[in-house]
Amino acid sequence: MKMKSGEDKLRSRIRDISRFYHERGRMPSFSEIGEMVGLKSKNAVYKLVNRLEQLKVLEKDPKGRLIPGSIAFSVKLLGTVEAGFPSPAEEELTDTLSLDEFLIQNREATFLLKVSGDSMSGAGILPGDMVLVDKGQPPKSGDIVIAEVDGDWTMKYLRKTGESVTLIPANPKYQPIRPKKELKIAGVVTAVVRKYR
Repeated sequence: MKMKSGEDKLRSRIRDISRFYHERGRMPSFSEIGEMVGLKSKNAVYKLVNRLEQLKVLEKDPKGRLIPGSIAFSVKLLGTVEAGFPSPAEEELTDTLSLDEFLIQNREATFLLKVSGDSMSGAGILPGDMVLVDKGQPPKSGDIVIAEVDGDWTMKYLRKTGESVTLIPANPKYQPIRPKKELKIAGVVTAVVRKYR
């Protein structure tokens, strides 16, 4: 029988805690975690919880109670696919992935906007899509930004040439925008989310 590595054991414990949370709608207590993962000493459970806290898998509220971190939004990661169906070998569970953790670097500075209009269709951003915007990220030339231009809001590519700033659409039906009076960049688009059903 093959022994589990430390990392495999940790993944397995995270899966157990995640399953408990999703099935029961609450986080397990420290003693329930100990029972679930086979740790008899309270000290070992505290060490595990601290490790999971460092990994942002779970958190503690001000009273010290456990609350879900990334496990609240975890999805099974099955492998890769090349424009076809995964082969049976690739369908094995490789890990779980928190979409929140994968898409968001700076949680406090990130917000979500729903897209209307087709001026960014050439960048693969379509009406009805949701975009994640990081207002803490410094905008640089080539980024897709959310900007207030002379009182109106828009989403465009940012192009800086020396002191000159132009907002460029990704659809030839639209003209580039040069601010007449004022330009405020609210944030940089970091991800696009599209739901098909």
